[in-house]
Amino acid sequence: MKTINKLQNTVISEDIERIIAEDLDWQQLYGSTVLVTGASGMIPSYVVYTMLGLNDLKNAGIKVLALVRNGEKARRIFGQVLERDDIELLVQDVTAPICIDGPVDYIFHGASAARPSEHKAAPVSTIKANVIGTFSLLDLAVEKKAKGFVLMSSSEVYGKAPEGIDRITENDYGYVDTLNTRSCYSEGKRAAETICTCYQAQYGIRCCIPRFAHIYGPGLSLTDGRVQADFAANVVRGENIVMKSDGSSQRAYTYVSDAVAGMFYVLLKGTEPAYNVADSDNIISIRQLAEAFIASSPEKGLKLVIDIPENTAGMFNPAKFIGLDDSRIKELGWTPKVDIAEGTRRMVASFSES
Repeated sequence: MKTINKLQNTVISEDIERIIAEDLDWQQLYGSTVLVTGASGMIPSYVVYTMLGLNDLKNAGIKVLALVRNGEKARRIFGQVLERDDIELLVQDVTAPICIDGPVDYIFHGASAARPSEHKAAPVSTIKANVIGTFSLLDLAVEKKAKGFVLMSSSEVYGKAPEGIDRITENDYGYVDTLNTRSCYSEGKRAAETICTCYQAQYGIRCCIPRFAHIYGPGLSLTDGRVQADFAANVVRGENIVMKSDGSSQRAYTYVSDAVAGMFYVLLKGTEPAYNVADSDNIISIRQLAEAFIASSPEKGLKLVIDIPENTAGMFNPAKFIGLDDSRIKELGWTPKVDIAEGTRRMVASFSES
């Protein structure tokens, strides 16, 4: 029986085996050269690992080109994985011209500043990665006659949800303030989606757009700044979780292996241009998320502490409920496998593994 070579750690290796066990026509990818941008990020890194896992388990003969901006960070994250013959590290900014000898059959574009703090500190580079980077990669796709282009998009494209909508479908676009620098990310993703549509219409490049929201799991930096990273960091360090709100706001949290499996459903089975990738069965409050992280390591005896400042104006997203409608992608056969209890446990375990 073939087994997958150990990747970053045991948890990730198990996750990749779970993804590859999905009922998908993986043979569409066999013998391909696959370019993954932003490859050291959480979701893109799982794409890299899935390609390598297919080689280990199914002799898929896939060549992975992992494009990153920070080579030192990538080498630290991937470690000995980069010693394999089926992966090549490319170090450059995605907005610079991309010159690759040989074929490129599939492109997964995940190079983008995902942290809200980066959107505020570097709005120009944030929007450039999504706009100029998408143009550059699609030009490469045209040159190489690529079979498929996957844009890793975001629920941020929806803007402010229209009144009366609690589950956002793929067509429920709301208001975005174009004069707010924070919109560099949402407007960049919106523009990237339109660019994909134009290239598909004019050049016949098949473009697939999974829209992610609130993904968590191994590979998410503990300094990311979003609550799922903050809570995991607290537990890994053995600290109580201190919340500065009542935590009543609800979000749909999706474990990374489920999200990546969903992306492959979009690529290998999808017929629509865009799909929400979000687990609507895991819509919980932020407080429940914190409690799940604490419960993931009961041996540490950690507690949830509520410490609400007198003035919280502007500290938090005022939306009490944000959920994506996942019916379109579920029609393809996608079913999330990892609930909050297991997902938080796996995330903490992945950082604790030596």
